[in-house]
Amino acid sequence: MAVEPPATKPHPLGWVALAVAVVGFVFACIPGALIVGWVLLPIAFVLAIVGFFLRGKKWPVITALVLSVVGTVVGFVVFLTVVSDSVDEAFGDSDVTVSPPDSEEPAADGESTESAEAPEPEQEEAADDAGSRENPVPLGTVVSGDDFDVTINSVQLDATDAVMAANQFNEAPPEGSTYALVNATITYTGEESGFALEVTIDYVTSTGEVLASYDSFAVPPEPELGLDELYNGGTTTGNVVIAVPAGDAGLIRVTPGLFADEVFVATQ
Repeated sequence: MAVEPPATKPHPLGWVALAVAVVGFVFACIPGALIVGWVLLPIAFVLAIVGFFLRGKKWPVITALVLSVVGTVVGFVVFLTVVSDSVDEAFGDSDVTVSPPDSEEPAADGESTESAEAPEPEQEEAADDAGSRENPVPLGTVVSGDDFDVTINSVQLDATDAVMAANQFNEAPPEGSTYALVNATITYTGEESGFALEVTIDYVTSTGEVLASYDSFAVPPEPELGLDELYNGGTTTGNVVIAVPAGDAGLIRVTPGLFADEVFVATQ
């Protein structure tokens, strides 16, 4: 019985499997072409498995098998990285800055400008924490998010009479509460357009409860801060009404955009 001589060359299918694995591996490393890699790598894996049972040198199919497995792992890593970056970009908190209102009292003549420009360490620490509940910013401060600048112009903590007179269907505030009237200016600074409704303005009581305008049915006096659509540079100013505990020394909470960080503003 004749014995077949040992194969000295790889089977052509081994070369095909190796070529497909190499191309699939390359595409798996490219974020915009991951799908191509994910299609080619399983094909290379199957071809490599079949190649093991064919006559010929095995190193091409072994290499193809290793590349197909490693390429799949690399593809998943690249995919998860792309998804993570996309989620962070879409839903991550935006950078929010605060710009305090210009001082109305100019420095007296002869005052040293050096002392004004060199704040104490405690002042620097407070400035870093500006906008927190412990260190709210004053009225008139511009709260800037990625797409909106928001300024709380004024807050009337007991504006019940004005609110009740604004609309005959307004409900009286709950017992022990008054209607607070918040006047705010919203400017759109993003691309294309946005809606003023994306900015939220709430009241946080001194004991930590968050109160919103939709907690009670009341229409504020005109102009009402509503559903205005704004393009870059567009500005709207209006009122928001919130039922708050009578005599409470709470804060206004501003969120300048859907996924922006919150900033606290003093009411006086």
